[in-house]
Amino acid sequence: MDSPIPAARDKLLFTPGPLTTSPTVKQAMLRDLGSRDPEFIAVIRDVRASLLRVAGLAGTRGYEAVLMQGSGTFAIESVLSSTIPPGGKLLVVVNGAYGDRITRIAAAHGIGATSLCFAENQLPDVCRIEQALADDPAITDVAVVHCETTSGIMNPIREIGQVANRHGKTYFVDSMSAFGAVPIDFEACRIDYLVSSANKCIEGVPGFAFAICRRESLLATEGHARTVSLDLLAQWRGLEANGQFRFTPPTHAILAFRQALRELDAEGGVDGRSARYRSNHECVVHGMRELGFREYVPPELQGWIITAFLYPDDPAFDFEDFYGRLSRRDCLIYPGKVTQANCFRIGSIGRVFPADIQALLAAIRTALADMGIVLPHVQAPAGVLYSGLRNV
Repeated sequence: MDSPIPAARDKLLFTPGPLTTSPTVKQAMLRDLGSRDPEFIAVIRDVRASLLRVAGLAGTRGYEAVLMQGSGTFAIESVLSSTIPPGGKLLVVVNGAYGDRITRIAAAHGIGATSLCFAENQLPDVCRIEQALADDPAITDVAVVHCETTSGIMNPIREIGQVANRHGKTYFVDSMSAFGAVPIDFEACRIDYLVSSANKCIEGVPGFAFAICRRESLLATEGHARTVSLDLLAQWRGLEANGQFRFTPPTHAILAFRQALRELDAEGGVDGRSARYRSNHECVVHGMRELGFREYVPPELQGWIITAFLYPDDPAFDFEDFYGRLSRRDCLIYPGKVTQANCFRIGSIGRVFPADIQALLAAIRTALADMGIVLPHVQAPAGVLYSGLRNV
């Protein structure tokens, strides 16, 4: 007889993923379905259609949702390795670690790539991107990260996409940490491929990612794939032919994701989720300033997904000690990835609410007191919102 699993208390995850999930999303995984069973095939069909609705593309008939096993990075690698033509060249707009990762994936597949790099707390210069495309006609594709979770900055995907389109380039957006909580106009942004993951703003669990693809662009990639398991066109064709994954699907994660999509709808869709996450973010920023912390990204460039905070200028501050104290109070934050400054990051996404943010702030206040750190209050910049929408 199976022994019951002892009850455990989950910590609150103030990270960019995996995230705190609802009990009902977890409960949705308590079923075993066969990968070829008609019931599961119907779930896949429902999930794909729902993703197009979340993207604002339902009924347009020009886009497809393709599910891919693995983490979000697997789907990024699928798009890059499957869609860039032999002899093609990729321009990667980089202002953080995840843009740099795109460059490294391209290099691993022998894809020619050039990086246009900018400071991690500044927006990419669209004029420089346009000049780079004018100077190098060999470039066939352009890639950028939407919300660069290295810092939390929100990059101008519309302006970059319009530049790429004017120059006849295929446009790829890594919207891993933004899709589902930031409104995106696919046509205005001229997006050919957008990638996100189940365990981000839609609040599912890890196990698969997905690409929203312009069908015309996808169909033009015949023969481009450099791998078997990550072949994006073959994956789409398999899903279209019989509704099945070509290889074993993450059945439980997909069941959880269907429930998460239902809960996104119940919250008011992208706009409703965006409103909650913005409230979370504003609580974080206001409370952290009260405690004496400063953000790394200027407020007018900051998204509401995750926020990087500078280490306090106090020799008693040690991040590992700080992290451990918060963890013992059931709050998990993220270490920094910024290369030019010492930072840590606090996420505003997942099944958390302003009351949970207040619990985190109380834990931080206690941790600072126990470490003997007293910081001066940081005054909010006059007339500046905690987060701006102008770059979406």
